[in-house]
Amino acid sequence: MIKLLIVDDSPLMRRLLVDIFTEAGDFEIEVARSGAEALERLTHVAPDVITLDIHMPGMNGLACLDRIMIERPCPVVMVSSLTAEGADETLEAIELGAIDFVAKPRGALSLEIDTVVPALVEKVRSAAGARISPATRLRERVRARASIAARLPLPKPNAAVVRAPKTVPLPPDGLVLVGCSTGGPPALDALLGSLPATFPWPILVAQHMPASFTGPLARRLDRLCELTVSEVASTTVLAPGNAYIGRGDADLVVTRRAGALAAMAAPSSSDHIWHPSVERLVASAMRLVEPERVIGVLMTGMGNDGAGAMTDLQARGGTTLAESADTAVVWGMPGALVAAGGASIVAPLDTLAAELMALFAR
Repeated sequence: MIKLLIVDDSPLMRRLLVDIFTEAGDFEIEVARSGAEALERLTHVAPDVITLDIHMPGMNGLACLDRIMIERPCPVVMVSSLTAEGADETLEAIELGAIDFVAKPRGALSLEIDTVVPALVEKVRSAAGARISPATRLRERVRARASIAARLPLPKPNAAVVRAPKTVPLPPDGLVLVGCSTGGPPALDALLGSLPATFPWPILVAQHMPASFTGPLARRLDRLCELTVSEVASTTVLAPGNAYIGRGDADLVVTRRAGALAAMAAPSSSDHIWHPSVERLVASAMRLVEPERVIGVLMTGMGNDGAGAMTDLQARGGTTLAESADTAVVWGMPGALVAAGGASIVAPLDTLAAELMALFAR
């Protein structure tokens, strides 16, 4: 059984969530009505996963999450509203250490809750088995226990890099295609934030997210990165030194505009479960670009989106990088690529950017 702590100030929302996870059949459920009560319950309950509302009186969800991740790190799934403010708060929650988020229904809660039940249960189950890195918020955690924390170094990942030899130099123009889901925003911080403004190929990113979140994500990454980062809301000609975030609730596909490669937001395809679909992004690129001019990067995320298409890409002569299990919050998508034998390079998150850059130095 999965030990779940539900934290929400709304009696209706607590009742609905308890009913949903009781019906799922594999959850042992505890509830808390406030952030303060949740912190008190953590001294008696050791949950496998927590669902945490953002907007609560007194200690709000972000303040509660901050305390949880410093004092008693545990996988947390935020319950967020589909608004611009909610998107910014949710991204802040992910920065603080939340594993994932679930958007509240737009309409009457009791009538619309069924629309989010499958994703809610799947995400909470997945989060229960998610990996919280020993380095997550390490300085703050130690500082909360001892004043000497500032002098303690962060542990360095010791995961080995598994690499298939590649001797053919990369051509001067091509595409990098990145796929991620659960745990993706921090992974994108690490990958894109480590690349220079002069990176030679355009980078296209399919991060599973609703449409109201991908714009704020792109703007946040643009502030943090040397690369120029933008959301693809209309057909956009691709240029080096740029990263393009697929619009949520749609699919990101590669096309041509006046003879140049471009990206566009296409209506989400019913052939794929997750959106923006990594599978569809990679397949669209391979229809227009030779495999030798395509690099696929598959990072943390539940499920297997992108694994099939990137395995095909590698078999045709492309290069693929998979985040290793040592750092992935959920080793679903990259793990599926590795299991299929489709990963040219398997490396921890903190070395993926260096591995990517090294491909251009050969």
